[in-house]
Amino acid sequence: MKTETHPAYFAEAKVTCACGRTFTVGSTKEKLEVEICSVCHPFYSGNEKILDAAGRVEKFKTRKSKAAATTASVKKTVGSK
Repeated sequence: MKTETHPAYFAEAKVTCACGRTFTVGSTKEKLEVEICSVCHPFYSGNEKILDAAGRVEKFKTRKSKAAATTASVKKTVGSK
């Protein structure tokens, strides 16, 4: 490695999460502050919340069927002229 080209590397950089957990990693910064880590992230902790996914899908299907019906009726009226 060339001297003066690369930033300083800290093998024991301290990471602090908003949940209070601290751990060390290798980084070019000596201290890191993060908002979420593997302990408090919903995917890793198993506390995922599904926000009304079924309701959104049903609304989409309803709009799609209405749009298909409207398109079919327009094609019938245009074709009959």
